[in-house]
Amino acid sequence: MPETHQEIKEAKAKMDKSVQALKQELSEIRTSRATAGLLDAVDVEVYGQKMKINQLGTVTVPDPHLIVVDLWDKSQMAVVEKAIMASSLGITPSNDGKLIRIPIPQLTEERRKELVKVAGKYVEEAKIAVRNIRRHAIDHIKKAQKAGELPEDDAHHLTEDIQKVTDQHVANIDEAFAAKQNDIMEV
Repeated sequence: MPETHQEIKEAKAKMDKSVQALKQELSEIRTSRATAGLLDAVDVEVYGQKMKINQLGTVTVPDPHLIVVDLWDKSQMAVVEKAIMASSLGITPSNDGKLIRIPIPQLTEERRKELVKVAGKYVEEAKIAVRNIRRHAIDHIKKAQKAGELPEDDAHHLTEDIQKVTDQHVANIDEAFAAKQNDIMEV
């Protein structure tokens, strides 16, 4: 029986990771409001390796429509600018030799709807991942019951517990999606 309780803990930990991965993916979807996390999806090839922009300098958001990057090594400005332009964010940076300024333009209504669809795709993938984890845990419980390692009542209670954990994680996913959807659609 302790082995199956371990199964619930493992399933919960895996589901937590799925929710965290979703939140990371959602944070990388552009909205009309500037956020420092928007640049997390951009990798820059510097010093012979790929690095994130926040590892190369300070990223600040002085107002809702502007991101400012203050690089520690100013000689890397052109490389960072090219990486931002090559990203899927659809934004164009400019620099004055000291700072890289990235204006965040307002999104059109059509683009907002497209971004909500992209977010919805990520949400569905996260829900599928959580359901697969649930299925795997329930299969493990059923195998333990068939092998005689677990009484039927205990198996039933554990299955209910796994379902409760699953329902909570699906609710967390829906909550994250609703927040992102509001953020995207806000003008």
